[in-house]
Amino acid sequence: MSRTTLAALTVVVVGVALALVAGASATTRETGSGPHWTITDLGTFGARWTSGSAAGVNARGQIVGTNGTAEGKQHAFLWQNGTMRDLGTLGGRDSGASAINASGQVIGTSLTSKPQRVHAFIWRDGKMTDLGTLGGKSSRPRALNDRGQVVGESFTANGKVHAFLWQSGKMTDLGTLGGSDSFASGINGRGQVVGASSTTNGSQHAFVWQSGKMTDLGTLGARFTSSSATAINERGDVVGTSYLAKVTQTGQQGHAFIWQNGVMTDLGTLGAGSATSEAVALNERGAVVGSSRSGTGSARPVLWRDRMIRPLYRGSGYGAVVAINDRGQAIGARVPAGGAVVHAFIWENGNLTDLGTLGGTESDATAINTRNQIVGVSNTRRGARHPVLWTLTQS
Repeated sequence: MSRTTLAALTVVVVGVALALVAGASATTRETGSGPHWTITDLGTFGARWTSGSAAGVNARGQIVGTNGTAEGKQHAFLWQNGTMRDLGTLGGRDSGASAINASGQVIGTSLTSKPQRVHAFIWRDGKMTDLGTLGGKSSRPRALNDRGQVVGESFTANGKVHAFLWQSGKMTDLGTLGGSDSFASGINGRGQVVGASSTTNGSQHAFVWQSGKMTDLGTLGARFTSSSATAINERGDVVGTSYLAKVTQTGQQGHAFIWQNGVMTDLGTLGAGSATSEAVALNERGAVVGSSRSGTGSARPVLWRDRMIRPLYRGSGYGAVVAINDRGQAIGARVPAGGAVVHAFIWENGNLTDLGTLGGTESDATAINTRNQIVGVSNTRRGARHPVLWTLTQS
């Protein structure tokens, strides 16, 4: 996982390489005596030369992502009960969906009509709504809650990037911690927003925004010059990473943190030979997932529970974890020792299961609900990348 910066707002909607596609299919992969997972190819919009990926899934099994059309475009989709729906665009060529909430509201980005700009959207009740900008050319959503509140970042009229909160048809500038830029990365059901902002001295600090006030969460101490928050749960616990000033060949070193009741706590690393760690997600029980990276740059997915760190698997190889649900199931992708391909995995109760592929070489998991449904992307036998659904069929 890489550190998010304030340097620029990404304006590319999608960037999926096109390749020959195989027909839609479903296969079952069995890993030893562990759980059996069925991988289902969600297909494309019917075109032969298209690729796509799934980005989110809710508890109702509704899946969103991005897929290719017969005209060679990329469009946001909503998949449910075996049917894929094209969500269209804001008038431009392409769009992509990134998340879905419990009621089926979808967020993503789309190109607008002339002049073509990248704008955040929310899709609900069959209609795609442009969230607009903070006066600049582009905006991007990062997260939404079950109340339909959306957070992200937007260019302002003077070319800066500011975090925003969109609700009830209005986009609100969340401001900064005194610096020029900010971005939002998460929101909970109480409307508490987390992210990072530049400060008056030019450093970057994690923040919590609530009821019109942005609170600086600081850093892990004098050695740490910056920080960034990535996620927040319903209790208001915040996780992220606090960074040292030192930048090495493997990136900027830092330590994962959890912020609770006004106190930022260092979650540490795996220990000897581990130079850095970062936290990417947490659940309602306070379990945190992220990675711990060695001095040579090899990353290991890790879990913190009761502030104790453990690797998700033993042995060599490297990988990344992206999410954990309230059942304690964590998902991500891993490259085994000596390997050159990436496979999606699920970790549960100390056991790591390879989720396999659609017959191709690689796969990646992006989201999980609490009903044993995982979504992501996989290569087909002919090399195309298709959105997929993994479902637990036997344990």
